[in-house]
Amino acid sequence: MNDFLKNLGLILVVIAAIVLVLSYFMGWNNINGVQFGAFGAMIVGVVLYIILNKKFQ
Repeated sequence: MNDFLKNLGLILVVIAAIVLVLSYFMGWNNINGVQFGAFGAMIVGVVLYIILNKKFQ
């Protein structure tokens, strides 16, 4: 379970990156909610990754 928690932030960043790439190819470039949501998920994922890796070290 600790391994999953350590990589939770990284998983969130990868999923957000996939959403951004898919939104480009599907033509969702003008939908700001998708773009800001994915960007926000990336920021949260990076912060979560840093905090959880410091906690479980």
